[in-house]
Amino acid sequence: MISSPGRKKSVAEKLYEGKAKILYTTSDPAILLAEFKDDATAFNAQKKGSIAHKGRVNATVSAKLFTLLERSGVPTHFIEQAGENLLRLRRLQMIPLEVVVRNIVAGSLAKRTGLETGTVLGEALIEFYYKSDDLGDPLLNDDHILKVLTLVDAIQLAQLRHSALKVNDILGAFYLRCGIRLVDFKLEYGYDNAGQLQLGDELSPDNCRLWTLDEDRVLDKDRFRFDLGDVDAAYQEVLERVGATSF
Repeated sequence: MISSPGRKKSVAEKLYEGKAKILYTTSDPAILLAEFKDDATAFNAQKKGSIAHKGRVNATVSAKLFTLLERSGVPTHFIEQAGENLLRLRRLQMIPLEVVVRNIVAGSLAKRTGLETGTVLGEALIEFYYKSDDLGDPLLNDDHILKVLTLVDAIQLAQLRHSALKVNDILGAFYLRCGIRLVDFKLEYGYDNAGQLQLGDELSPDNCRLWTLDEDRVLDKDRFRFDLGDVDAAYQEVLERVGATSF
């Protein structure tokens, strides 16, 4: 149970705890409070640890990038940053899909295709994964989504693609100004009480691959996944670069 800063005895009750965040209810049933943790996991939680100040970094970076997207016409669940590791968010009915946008070959795409890590794709690639820890978040094609699992309809699937590509254009351009390549990233979406599609979850080094422009130096959770070292410093560098770059 936590109290939201700046609110008179606004006591929040824990609703759900995940690997990276804790969600709390508020006095408004349409609004949640997300507490970002320093805990770190990889490979479907087979590897566990912590990254110093990760919660603060991820909350602050997410807040700035959500603000950028909102100003650029992408609806998100973000309301405000309520503390150094706290975000106030609109409550969404989440779609159980992870929408992955890839600009450069890395990670599982390299393993599945045999392409060399670092290969620049001719155009952004969209992939969908079924959000299920028990199943290991499997890759889905359109027929799986529309005909087998019926997670969304064809119009909604097209909306997800359109939004993800728009997010990619906006964030990719911003990160270039930060001296960073947006290699790939994961998005999650849901619907608010009015039925509007909104971008949810977070936008941080936890769910984005970020490489420096000059050296292709890794600044994201791959440093934790693959024991590359200097994980705390990499996250802090993303925060500093993002914080120092205006819209």
